[in-house]
Amino acid sequence: MDRHTQHKALIAPVLTAMRDFAERPVRDALDRLLGDIAEVRLCHPIGTLRGARAFYNAAYAPLVAAMPDLERRDWIVMAGVDDHGCDWIGCGGHYVGTFMAPWLDILPTGHLAHMRFHEFYRFEGNKVVEVQAIWDIPELMMQAGSWPMAPSLGREMLVPGPATQDGIIGGPWDEERAKASCDHILDMLAHLVRHPVQGGPEVMEMERFWHPRFNWYGPAGIGSTRGIEGFRNWHQIPFLAAMPDRGARDDTLTFHFFGDGDYAAVTGWPNMRQTISGDGWLGIAPAGQDIALRSLDFWRVEDGLIRENWVLVDLLDIFDQLGVDVLARMRMFNKARVAGEIKNVGELL
Repeated sequence: MDRHTQHKALIAPVLTAMRDFAERPVRDALDRLLGDIAEVRLCHPIGTLRGARAFYNAAYAPLVAAMPDLERRDWIVMAGVDDHGCDWIGCGGHYVGTFMAPWLDILPTGHLAHMRFHEFYRFEGNKVVEVQAIWDIPELMMQAGSWPMAPSLGREMLVPGPATQDGIIGGPWDEERAKASCDHILDMLAHLVRHPVQGGPEVMEMERFWHPRFNWYGPAGIGSTRGIEGFRNWHQIPFLAAMPDRGARDDTLTFHFFGDGDYAAVTGWPNMRQTISGDGWLGIAPAGQDIALRSLDFWRVEDGLIRENWVLVDLLDIFDQLGVDVLARMRMFNKARVAGEIKNVGELL
């Protein structure tokens, strides 16, 4: 068995335990995979942790207290090696459950709730030594009617898994296919950063890389789009209007690209550094401030073109860098609402 297929086998017990979330099996599976040495980098406001115990206590214990029937649903599980020789697994999916008690002061709804995750695990030998993970916390805030910032320009929706339903990739790992997928994405990105510095939208040559019916699944707060026109209208144009120096400092960053079959992924912590010098993105004022962006992405290539792209950006961290505490603003937003745990309907009869 090749090492990437072996890594998928090693992470499988964690994913299985989290499908029927119970504390002891999940703790045991995380401990076997991470031990007490792994650096766990989570999105704002959870932050950086060390080891499986801290990961569970700081992240999962409060979440399962809020959603007692918590369930993890993966629709992408892929593996590969980056240009630095590091081995990664990338997982994408949703945490779902009945939102019954507050979490991060987000008020419960008593209904089914979903929160997308992109999680990347770096292996050394048979142990995970680093985790980089973004949970789409704004998505949950929106479901609770508690998003206190500007509305999304794109469409907010329950983001689907791959249309081809082949995102959980088995072995053996195919190096040639993996490289082809990665090369396509790297070529696309090299063209993407030509605009606006080197010319208008035509210098990106987007038709060479993207399927005319592609879906771009952005984070809550930006939303999802379809096709080149939708992508440019609802994401790229406002993004570049606010930060036209996109890509200018890539030489200061470390990127981890890896591929598996028709899928490619990238992680970095951060993997963008830009200056908010203009208006038009997320309702943020053009403060002239440099920010670092954490973005964990997946692409699916179909017949030589990108058909689907899943993107999560740690938006709460961006606001925090700008001195805006979104969760504090949410608490002000919710002042007139009654906080607390929701009782089961049967207990109210």
